[in-house]
Amino acid sequence: MTVPPPIVAPSILAADFSRLAEEVRAVEGAADWLHVDVMDNHFVPNLTIGLPVVQSLRAATELPFDVHLMINDPGRWAPGYADAGAYNVTFHAEACDDPVALAKELRAAGAKAGLAIDRDTPIEPYLDLLPSFDTLLIMTIKAGFGGQRFIPELLEKVRTARRHVNAGHLELRIEVDGGIAADTIEQAAAAGADAFVAGTAVYGADDPAEAVRRLRGLAERAATGA
Repeated sequence: MTVPPPIVAPSILAADFSRLAEEVRAVEGAADWLHVDVMDNHFVPNLTIGLPVVQSLRAATELPFDVHLMINDPGRWAPGYADAGAYNVTFHAEACDDPVALAKELRAAGAKAGLAIDRDTPIEPYLDLLPSFDTLLIMTIKAGFGGQRFIPELLEKVRTARRHVNAGHLELRIEVDGGIAADTIEQAAAAGADAFVAGTAVYGADDPAEAVRRLRGLAERAATGA
């Protein structure tokens, strides 16, 4: 199984929103991406941050933004995040009628395009779309809430995706989001994931940067079978 070097993306959903710029800087030099969860209280029953916050934060850090849109009508809003300088913009398959067309629009705007698959959505119908994407985000919880317990059964989707990516020699990151911590990241890496969203495991730690480095080390060890 060929897996790229792991990426760790701290989720600011678990950060202190009153000190967001400081919280972002706390993981600079350690994090690969910064994961930004955008929820609209429609697609998921929660409301978080939106484009103005992303635009403000973009000026505060050099970290690449990994924007995860848990929203209805992503075709209307996603290009704005690309225009704001997001490195990767991921939207949910369940919320989009034409994922490939939106992926093309995001790439044309200068961002990577990501497709997210929620807990209860089978992955098989979307495998043939993956050449149009740069990231496949597989939820290992139900989208919409931070702090949920990791569901190991969902790693079967990761294994399926990894087999498909390797067989097709695709340039695609397989990202997992939900309950990723020191006691779960190795399972996800061994299943074939190579990008890991971690919220509480990073921002609940005394030293967020060191927490990121530890998570990456665990993922590297699991991916190489060491």
